[in-house]
Amino acid sequence: MNPRIDAIEGSVIRALNDRKKPSSIDLGLGEPTLLPTMRYLHAATEWVARNGCRYTPSAGDVELRETIARHYGYPGLESPQHVIVTAGSQEALALSIKAILDPSRDAMLVVEPAFPVYAKCAQMEGIAVERVQLSARDGFAFDAERIAGAMTKHTRLIVICSPCNPTARVISRDQAARLAELLARRGGDPVYVLHDEVYRELLFTDDAGRVAEFHPHTVVVNSLSKSNALTGMRLGWVMAPKAAIPSMTKVHAWLVSTANTYAQRVALEIFRAPDGLQEHAAWYAAQRAAVLGALAASGVEHLPIDGSFYAAVHAGWDVETLPFAYRLLEEADVVVIPGSTFGSSFEGWLRCSWVAPVDSVREGLRRIAGTGLRLTGTPAER
Repeated sequence: MNPRIDAIEGSVIRALNDRKKPSSIDLGLGEPTLLPTMRYLHAATEWVARNGCRYTPSAGDVELRETIARHYGYPGLESPQHVIVTAGSQEALALSIKAILDPSRDAMLVVEPAFPVYAKCAQMEGIAVERVQLSARDGFAFDAERIAGAMTKHTRLIVICSPCNPTARVISRDQAARLAELLARRGGDPVYVLHDEVYRELLFTDDAGRVAEFHPHTVVVNSLSKSNALTGMRLGWVMAPKAAIPSMTKVHAWLVSTANTYAQRVALEIFRAPDGLQEHAAWYAAQRAAVLGALAASGVEHLPIDGSFYAAVHAGWDVETLPFAYRLLEEADVVVIPGSTFGSSFEGWLRCSWVAPVDSVREGLRRIAGTGLRLTGTPAER
């Protein structure tokens, strides 16, 4: 067997999810509980009935790629030639890392706390992973100076997720612009930024930075999974500069040939609809307001919720969150994700998804607060 694969640990998130019971309050898996809007699927089904379900071009349906490029309008990425339609955002991430980085010389800098898939994809390719940890004392706010200062001579790609899974923080326009300025000063071969925007439609701040608006060497990844409750549709896309697209398209073609034709048609129907990508935004805004009230009532310390559908809850500076999460499941029947899953800087924190009915979220937070005191002592003891 491939030793690189054998060396990669399995998913803690999935392992915890597999151990939940029917009675469990699930604040773990990052998946919408809303149902999709069926008119998009019905329209796609009717189109397939008329036209069949044949291959599209490898990079994806041209009309869909044109629509995606026009919708976002990022400088230099406005044409369909800069878009590849993928089998979900994770394929988009994997093919970007594989195509852009040379394992013999390049390194990838991950801005942590971060979802573990970025490092895992690099490890599968034998690519060196560098890490920069945002500061817990600053609430894990994005810090361009800290990120740029962590680069080495080998850094060729920086990975940022904003809105962030797991912290729910969002990079500001000033910090996005500052990062672009610092990267432009570096000189030599360009350093790419991979901006994972999969939670882009779930924003609760007016000050959201888009790295692609400032940095010409930005790769942007997104999907329908979170915005439209279509995680199982596996339809994503990546937008990238001209220099990267040929290699990325080649990787995509050999991995999957082309994305699902039916799913691409669903995506086109969504993009055509007025505010189709924002159809669930009002529900999430109302849910967030209720969750903030539940957090306040529980008394637990938490980070601001700038975006996404997560709340970062502080379990304690001295808490090892992996055993804490397993004990929480066993003793309180609540599923949460331990902060250590997202990097050492997030140890002591828990990622809590708040897509469940708000009464369940409220009860889950109440149990976390109670169990946390029992397991880790009172604040005076810590």
